[in-house]
Amino acid sequence: MSEPVTELGGKVVEGWVTVRDAGLCGMITLRGDLESKAVKDICKKVTGVAFPKPLSAGADGRSGLCWMSPDEMLVMVPYADVQMALSDIHSALQGTHYAAENVSDARSVMFLEGAGAREVVAKLAPVDLHPDHFKVGDFRRSRLGQVAAAFWMRDEETFEIVCFRSVGDYCFSLLSASAEAGPVSVF
Repeated sequence: MSEPVTELGGKVVEGWVTVRDAGLCGMITLRGDLESKAVKDICKKVTGVAFPKPLSAGADGRSGLCWMSPDEMLVMVPYADVQMALSDIHSALQGTHYAAENVSDARSVMFLEGAGAREVVAKLAPVDLHPDHFKVGDFRRSRLGQVAAAFWMRDEETFEIVCFRSVGDYCFSLLSASAEAGPVSVF
């Protein structure tokens, strides 16, 4: 049996901003009534992270919750814990209307780290990233260049970015090129 690997194979580009492969990440798409106590409780149980408000995300180490839409949450857990988390979700939500699927191997995750991270993303995404409008914990599903991506700020200098695995290398190269181009001093 082959071992799981990321699309990016551990790539790292260091410079003004560091772009790096986040490694294997466990991800579950959970669709259902995000207002229900059962959904909120199981999300907190499997991640240890507070349930986020719309357009936000929260993370603690390798676990996190990202608000994807009014009826969709991205549940992030360590890669090795996905099956147990899915089992817990199915047990907790049995008898309710929901869908939960492992999407870990369908996505690429990368980190953008450094004082210029905000500018690097701002050059690529049609989102107002001014510090007055986009803060730590804010989350957006948008585009990077020509492809769909989701991102949020884990702290003042770190973005976590999720995209489809099939465009992971493109996103990594795009972020690296934006970083290499240097600052435009917009913020």
